[in-house]
Amino acid sequence: MMRAKSFLRDRWRQRALACIAAGALSCCAMAAPARAAAPGSVHDDAGHLLDARRPARRIISMAPHLTELLFAAGGGARIVGAVNYSDYPAQALAIPRIGDSDQIDVERILALQPDLIVVWQDGSSARQVAQLQRLGIPLFFSVSHALEDIPASLERLGALMGTVDVAGPAAVRLRERLAALTARYAHRAPVRVFYQIWDRPLYTLNGAHIVTDALRICGAVNVFADLKPAAPMVSIEAVLQADPEVVIGTSESSAPGGGIDLWQAYPVLRATRQRNLMRVDGNLLNRAGPRMIDGTAALCERVDAARRHRSLTR
Repeated sequence: MMRAKSFLRDRWRQRALACIAAGALSCCAMAAPARAAAPGSVHDDAGHLLDARRPARRIISMAPHLTELLFAAGGGARIVGAVNYSDYPAQALAIPRIGDSDQIDVERILALQPDLIVVWQDGSSARQVAQLQRLGIPLFFSVSHALEDIPASLERLGALMGTVDVAGPAAVRLRERLAALTARYAHRAPVRVFYQIWDRPLYTLNGAHIVTDALRICGAVNVFADLKPAAPMVSIEAVLQADPEVVIGTSESSAPGGGIDLWQAYPVLRATRQRNLMRVDGNLLNRAGPRMIDGTAALCERVDAARRHRSLTR
């Protein structure tokens, strides 16, 4: 498990992989059904009700993609602390660091005097959540299982910060882009895809993961959607048996010749025969922030290229 330390290019995503793949669901908070909030309040993804009558002005972000969401919602100047690997937009690099997935500096957090901490549900351990809860500072738990959750998160964060004039239009633009992508690829022929997040050992994502929602929008079918762990480990033999038309991965690999290039040694695989070993930018597609819509557009282009390769090889 520790060999997957480059997964999604930050250790917060590694934490989620370790948590989910091990089946330790108790260490990841589960989302509660969405519900209407009373005027002047906002529900987070764990079902907690937060008071939005006094805008949050000193915020700590507990995941890199949450930092991106806060900036997009108009609250970048209000972030007083963030976790390591919060590197987008460029202004995020100047934000003081409060720790990472292994350890947070509670004294540093208190010294920053936050009035809101935004927590990634699937990337924070039960121990860290307990540490944060003991501080008595309002916590907003965030999780996105589908692309449409991203603009919804923007709106709620905007409501908490009093920046709805920025967050609202940003959410509208994301929804319009998402609707256009959905309409564009809605009637394309399905393409069977193996989405590879690490090579040794092989890890993928199941049908409940937000990346599978991106695949769905592109008209792609996740060949391992039915596996139970959200981030299951699979064997080379299982991939060969599934025989996907496309292998899609990020640029990360454990060694030269690894990553998606490992499939060059298996010409029997349909994806190899049809020249459909493709890379996507992990920073765009694997972080559930606003840029994931751009990542999905790039993903759809890769899937469409596979459709063209299919027609040429018939």
